[in-house]
Amino acid sequence: MKKAILSIQHLLAMFGATVLVPLLTGFDPSVAIFCAGVGTLLFHKCTDFKVPVFLGSSFAFISVINQVTETFNGDLSYAQGGIIAAGLIYVIMSMIVRVVGPEKVKKYFPPQVTGAMIIVIGLNLIPTAIDMAMNNIIVALITLGVAVGINQFAKGSIRQFSVIIAIFVGIIVSKFAGITDFSAVSQASFFSVPNFTAPKFSIEAIIIIAPVVLAVFMEHVGDITTNGAVVGKNFLEDPGLHKTLLGDGIATLFAGFMGGPANTTYGENTALLAITKNYDPKLLRLTAVFAIVISCVGKFGAFLQSIPTAVMGGISIYLFSMITFIGVKTIRDSKCYKENGNLSVMIIILVIGLTTCYVKHFAGVEIGIPIASSAKLTGLSLAALIGIIVNRLINHNDFKREVSTPIRELASTK
Repeated sequence: MKKAILSIQHLLAMFGATVLVPLLTGFDPSVAIFCAGVGTLLFHKCTDFKVPVFLGSSFAFISVINQVTETFNGDLSYAQGGIIAAGLIYVIMSMIVRVVGPEKVKKYFPPQVTGAMIIVIGLNLIPTAIDMAMNNIIVALITLGVAVGINQFAKGSIRQFSVIIAIFVGIIVSKFAGITDFSAVSQASFFSVPNFTAPKFSIEAIIIIAPVVLAVFMEHVGDITTNGAVVGKNFLEDPGLHKTLLGDGIATLFAGFMGGPANTTYGENTALLAITKNYDPKLLRLTAVFAIVISCVGKFGAFLQSIPTAVMGGISIYLFSMITFIGVKTIRDSKCYKENGNLSVMIIILVIGLTTCYVKHFAGVEIGIPIASSAKLTGLSLAALIGIIVNRLINHNDFKREVSTPIRELASTK
């Protein structure tokens, strides 16, 4: 029973973002949830069942999916073809990493790079959470306060359920505030098959969508590094970066063939690992099974979709802030900040990553380097790439330093 509740908590943590992507792009939310569940199981298989992650809909593909949809008069099946091509590129990249070796890859990601990347991941997500919270700031603050209060003052196993308790408290408060609408639950059927669709292929659609993989590669490394920092293990080493990339690629391929958005590892669930201190990968696989089941249960899916946006906003602020804290902890524990060169690297990553994010969010202007058609290298990907190059130039004499050291130190403190 305890495992089931913890798994449902993970389900709730990923649900808002996973459903939001199809709502913004036109895909069927039930298909997205189904693909997230199956994609997570495929990822765990590819990574020898060692990495406790959940895969959900990727935000990085939203703009290019919408562009393809407009180009092909609303036909999403061409976007599916582009997503399949992106998944294939991921698989090819995993093979390259396997041949070159993870040691040569991971030495490009010392703590001054990975720590700053993790901070940018968290702070890039917070504006979205704030936007959700602004639908009813009082409800969002109460939800956030309950989650923080339980995690800070509660003892024993109840701390592991802080998120799910906070969400249900938020729903109750929302009921009194008059912002709940569960009419969709009564109207929904008990059983419904997700609307799976077949892909279509076009060179133009592939050129628009596929290069985004180059932009999200750094995000993948950052997510896996974050997950390892939370758990206290180096997943870039075991099971290996090539296997995590392969898992992402296979999951994205599956989503493309079924009619769902591209998948990616979810920071929301990694943050929940940090909160609950329960790192068992089996919990995430059980969450994946629940996701597959609810994608076919109309009423339960309707209930989850009916959770007020403000409630999910309050919880998301909590989860995304935890990601940011993990990045700070990675830098602090490695003591890399004591070297001026490392400080320069971190400042560059933070300035570029946060500037591009907030300029786009508040001004609607995307700053980046064009890589194909309208696709750009921006945000975390641009910041990480420049950070890696600058770190190589500044710290070329110490380039043998490995990211595994701070992670092992983290493990010794748990």
